[in-house]
Amino acid sequence: MTKIRVYVAYKESILDPQAQAVKRAVYKMGYTAVSDLRVGKFFDFEIDDEAAAAEKRIAEIADELLANPNMETYKVEVLEN
Repeated sequence: MTKIRVYVAYKESILDPQAQAVKRAVYKMGYTAVSDLRVGKFFDFEIDDEAAAAEKRIAEIADELLANPNMETYKVEVLEN
């Protein structure tokens, strides 16, 4: 059993309105040292396969289903074997 996490976020060139709203709220709280903020999501998978094969399969799922390649990027991370 391999646990894998996929992080999905907007590309740097895409406006992230949720992040902008959170950043404004952070500024209103007085934390003006925050220069940038990005919002994303993650998906946790458990897959019955060895780490390398599991990572490859989950990357395929992320590429085809979880992330819009025009607007988003993703990162696959093996959490545990």
